[in-house]
Amino acid sequence: MGFTDIINLISDLTAKVAIAAWGLVGLSWVIGWLLRGSPIPISRIKRIGHSFVEDAIIAAIWLALGSTVFFIITTLAKQFAPQTTVTIQPPVKVTG
Repeated sequence: MGFTDIINLISDLTAKVAIAAWGLVGLSWVIGWLLRGSPIPISRIKRIGHSFVEDAIIAAIWLALGSTVFFIITTLAKQFAPQTTVTIQPPVKVTG
């Protein structure tokens, strides 16, 4: 496994985690607006919905910033990664 394979593996895993995180941000946004706009006369539920919406906005900002920084780091790592490959051999030869 070479350096570029490791970089690509980390990049792919980060993209999958970011997609899941954006899904959670969207889910909390929708739940927050559903609670805030519900016709329930309990103000505590509406405040909980408002806090969900605020938390979703803050999470979206941090997720966007973090994704951008990680994309820049990954791009630079791909540009400056050595073009060598590392071969790993087992310490014991198995005969069968």
